[in-house]
Amino acid sequence: MDRRAFLTCAVASTSLLLGGNRAWGDMTTGYFDPEHPLQESWRMWKSLCLDNAGRVIDGFQNSASHSEGQGYGLTLAAMFDDRAAFDSIMAWSDANLAVRDDALMAWRWQPDADPPIQDRNNATDGDLFYAWGLILAGARQDRPDLIARAGQIAADIVRLCSAPHPDGSGRPIMLPAAMGFRSPEQLVVNPSYYMPRAMRELAAATGIAGLATMAATGEELIETLAQTGLVPDWVALTPQGPTTPPENFSSNSGYEAIRVPLMALWSGNAQSRAVRNFAEATSAAWKTDSPAVVFDPITREALERSSHAGYRAVAALSSCAASGGVGSVMPRFTSEQPYYPATLHLMALVAQATQFPQCVPL
Repeated sequence: MDRRAFLTCAVASTSLLLGGNRAWGDMTTGYFDPEHPLQESWRMWKSLCLDNAGRVIDGFQNSASHSEGQGYGLTLAAMFDDRAAFDSIMAWSDANLAVRDDALMAWRWQPDADPPIQDRNNATDGDLFYAWGLILAGARQDRPDLIARAGQIAADIVRLCSAPHPDGSGRPIMLPAAMGFRSPEQLVVNPSYYMPRAMRELAAATGIAGLATMAATGEELIETLAQTGLVPDWVALTPQGPTTPPENFSSNSGYEAIRVPLMALWSGNAQSRAVRNFAEATSAAWKTDSPAVVFDPITREALERSSHAGYRAVAALSSCAASGGVGSVMPRFTSEQPYYPATLHLMALVAQATQFPQCVPL
């Protein structure tokens, strides 16, 4: 079979396995069938990152668990229609992270600390993904209680984790947490915390329209940042506009910012300037075992490299989707990598299968 015929068959097979041309935004359908090839990657991810109690473990962070990982895991379990994993992740999270007076979760649980939660502040991306997982499973499993709970989380994200842009426009900005990122002079923002698709689907499912408004504002902010280079890990917003964040926050474009093109692609936006810039900066990533992961956002000078396959997967998908190509060089999922790149790897494969079937890995 020649390459063109192979790609045609591969794209057709992916479409059939996902249910034809059904929209991922239809939350009663967009799930992976039990025989979908990515189910094996999901099983590998679970064996690497998820323990029997439902705790997602970050081995490179002293085996800590974060609301980020629990949220990512809950959403993936819902998408792979794995109710056992979903219920265990939810049970562990509720028992160990739901310690605040609101509907948000504490951001970190440390097994070697007493008590394991030393900081009750939240992480908005973890709460966002957790709520997204709840509405996906709620629709699939006909569990309205999950959607009602997602509505409480969404409402508290808008209530506690947003602030008007300091430029006087009134545009709502999503803060990384309820505390610690706002002052009279500026807001400190992590652009990679925005997941437009999740925010819009949550708004539609729960009626919390503020999330959809913040999704649009976030996309505007990211496009503004991309006008001058790669999107940075962190940025400060002032009345005069975006500027360098405080010294204790990374101003590089690296391990945080790699999620910006991934979230845009997962939301179906291949023509985002942030995606195109990232694709250009990582165009040679697949040619080396240690591609650049951390860049100077303006000069695009490579500052740090990594051999973990998950970073190559995001780069390869960005390249294929941004160019409108057919067939990508995304590596197969491997458990020979830590929690974070492994999770990005699986997310990139999900984004490819659901949004860009033409970028099927070769």
